[in-house]
Amino acid sequence: MRRITGKAKEETLIELRGATDSQTGDGPAVLTAFRINLHSDENSGNGVPLSERATLPGHTETDKLKPNKDTVFFRDGVRRIDFVLSYVDDKDGEKKQERRREFEANLEKAGLELETEDKADSKDQKTYFLKIHAPWDVLATYADVLKIKVPFKESDIPHGQDVPLEWLSHPFRLPQDIVHPQRDYFTYPFDKTKTDFFLINDKDTFFPPSTRNRIVFYILARCPYYKEGRKDREKTGIKRLLSNGTYTTAFPLHDCRYWKKARNAECESERFNLYKHWARFLCFYKEQPLNLIRKYYGEKIGIYFAWLGFYTEMLFFAAIMGLICFTYGVLSYDDNLSSKEICDANIGGSILMCPLCDKKCPFWKLNSTCLSSWQSHLFDNEGTVFFAIFMGIWVTLFLEFWKRRQARLEYEWDLVDFEEEQQQLQIRPEFEIRCTNRRLNKITKEMEPYLPVTSKCARFCLSGATVLFWISLIVACMIGVIAYRLAVYAAFASIIKDPLRKIQLVGRFITPQLATSVTASCINFVIIMILNFFYERVAIWITDMEIPKTHLEYENRLTMKMFLFQFVNYYSSCFYVAFFKGKFVGYPGNYSYMFGKWSKLRNEECDPGGCLIELTTQLVIVMAGKQLWGNIQEALLPLMRNWWSSRKRRHHSENQYSRWEQDHVLQNFSQLGLFYEYLEMVVQFGFITLFVASFPLAPLLALFNNILEIRVDAWKFTTQFRRPVASKARNIGAWQEILNAVAILSVVTNAFIMAFTSDMIPRMVYLYVYGKGSMKGYINNSLSIYKISQMQIDNVPDEQDYSFDNSTTTCRYRDYRYPPGHEREYTHTMWFWHILAAKMAFIIIMEHVVFVVKFFVAWLIPDVPSDVTARIKRERYLIQEYLHNYEVERLKLQLSASFITEPPSEMSLMSDKHELLSECL
Repeated sequence: MRRITGKAKEETLIELRGATDSQTGDGPAVLTAFRINLHSDENSGNGVPLSERATLPGHTETDKLKPNKDTVFFRDGVRRIDFVLSYVDDKDGEKKQERRREFEANLEKAGLELETEDKADSKDQKTYFLKIHAPWDVLATYADVLKIKVPFKESDIPHGQDVPLEWLSHPFRLPQDIVHPQRDYFTYPFDKTKTDFFLINDKDTFFPPSTRNRIVFYILARCPYYKEGRKDREKTGIKRLLSNGTYTTAFPLHDCRYWKKARNAECESERFNLYKHWARFLCFYKEQPLNLIRKYYGEKIGIYFAWLGFYTEMLFFAAIMGLICFTYGVLSYDDNLSSKEICDANIGGSILMCPLCDKKCPFWKLNSTCLSSWQSHLFDNEGTVFFAIFMGIWVTLFLEFWKRRQARLEYEWDLVDFEEEQQQLQIRPEFEIRCTNRRLNKITKEMEPYLPVTSKCARFCLSGATVLFWISLIVACMIGVIAYRLAVYAAFASIIKDPLRKIQLVGRFITPQLATSVTASCINFVIIMILNFFYERVAIWITDMEIPKTHLEYENRLTMKMFLFQFVNYYSSCFYVAFFKGKFVGYPGNYSYMFGKWSKLRNEECDPGGCLIELTTQLVIVMAGKQLWGNIQEALLPLMRNWWSSRKRRHHSENQYSRWEQDHVLQNFSQLGLFYEYLEMVVQFGFITLFVASFPLAPLLALFNNILEIRVDAWKFTTQFRRPVASKARNIGAWQEILNAVAILSVVTNAFIMAFTSDMIPRMVYLYVYGKGSMKGYINNSLSIYKISQMQIDNVPDEQDYSFDNSTTTCRYRDYRYPPGHEREYTHTMWFWHILAAKMAFIIIMEHVVFVVKFFVAWLIPDVPSDVTARIKRERYLIQEYLHNYEVERLKLQLSASFITEPPSEMSLMSDKHELLSECL
């Protein structure tokens, strides 16, 4: 073990491990320290002796004269830097120094090698950097503990077969050395006692950097910093040292600068390749180098980008169908007889509508909604029904094909046997520290920490109450927005009484309904962002309070809490417009009010063109606003913040900034970084599935956003973030179940939107039952009649400027009720019940058709491709065969060696044979 500390005087302490077998038999090695003073000038190679530098590989005379600080190796140029810790001196320096001293001493006892960069050598003259290297013994030990899979034989299975017309995909392909950065191997969990079984050509490069930093972080997270002999369990782990300020940062190094390859040929320069072939926006049409992403960042980040890329590819088909549906609405624009009747001066212009609010709203002519009825037809037409059914099938195909893609990645990335028991090796240090109770594990027969049932129940109750409170707060805010809509509608109506007559410039485009809907949607979006900001912190706090045992359990709990909140927060306003607005209005003379008649907040009515256009407006504002704000946060703000500083560092970083200093100024990628990326995409998935019947162009917007999102995320990972600690994941976790639930719910919501929010069913009933194959007269028959003289004084407008003949005695409203004078006046007509029956029949038929197709497709498409199943079986067979042959050869060698030496006694020979056989078993 070596510890090299760079000081201003360049005094270095080198600790060499000396073997003392001759004195102590099989006792442990003893550390012997030698102090060597090195006196050299500023060009002497950073304190490395001349005799040592002369023999360092890869160093030239130019390097001796002009040292390269942009390196990922120790000063000896041989040992790789696997992790870096940084710290500064401050007021509480003595206490923190003591913590660092104990922590670093325990790291050395764990076998890690350390090297410190003095603050005098850093650019800011304040920051110390502690570089950490894991030697082979440490890597081998913990690779055995963590069951890390390593190659033992080169794969004899080809990547794939030739595909017809493969040349068509060449423009979208990347070079083979980028797509497949390493050869295919059969792998097996590493065993320190069987090192000759594996393909170990060079111990320094056998474990890739991502595996090395994962092992080192595992040690750092569990290394204590209390003095020997004391047992203060809370004083454990790098996370606690970061939180109390003992260290400021902890991160593995990028292998080079992203815009230029490393000068050292031993550096892989994978970051440069990722930036060149993946992070630049001009590569948006290229495939993603998923194997290189996995190799550099680990499987967990790799599986996220694989899912995001697959989701974006599938969005292409949904976007095409949505565009076709929208195009149909545009092309059938002139055939929309209902809108023509509304806009006709002799039909719509002669129909007087009842006031839409009390006192402030006047009577109005139906043709004042001419433009909104044309706009509604773009999305509310026959093609929308087929698109809603298509999306129900599309979401099933997406989820089923993703399972197949995920299964293939599990095999290719050695995640097939990465089961839940391996997650137990990833017990959170916080759980080990905070759970002081111990009990015997019935399986391992070892004492393990646990959380008592009483404490667990109390924490869950508090957590559930907190989540319920915040969801109630969202509902309260939504009710406030609804109250705003009801109150402000009267104000807009008093200003825009007759849009065609009063406001000549914008009256044709702005109606009270549209103005109310747009402003309420914007206010709702602002409230959503504010509540998100606070709830994210609350969700993390209550999840920490529950003390989950493993990282997987922690992420799943946080995922469920955050998505439940986001579901209510983002979708509640859309659910209100789709399923509640205009459904509980009443009729003139018997209107319904939100908080009772005393509140004077009359329930909203739908536009004569239907509520679907308002749902479209709500969806576009919330969905597009969220995506725009997310892209500004993710790309524009970091770009503006870092543009100037990166421009200053770019040309001089190699000579003035060391590799660890360049990475130190980057942003930290938190453990929950991917969580927010998944959450953003799953919320978007909800928008394009739950309410897609109201806006067929939603998948197209999502497609454009995701093309940008992939490159923005790639740009952030390669240029703005420090290198994350590599971690494993075999799938997308709890998000898979959330996507399945959203997919099932989307069938129901779209069926109800088409039945109750759209006017499609009433038009179809009229066309085939009452209209004898024609839509002529539909508008007149869809409006009921009310006698103005029977209107209550509270409903009558203040100003009697009707802009019509005062001799008119009736007004019209949207409903199916008997006219005044009928023996059942103002009760529902048979037409109403026919339409209701048709709506319920449509819901039942659509749901059953889509669900039958969904389940049939899910049954038809196996989750695991047949070729992947065959490869898994072959690999397991080869592992058994090679292990058997290896053990047989090993036993032969040991037995032959025992005969060469002095013949042992019969008892010892039997004992040795039993030991060898038990080891083989």
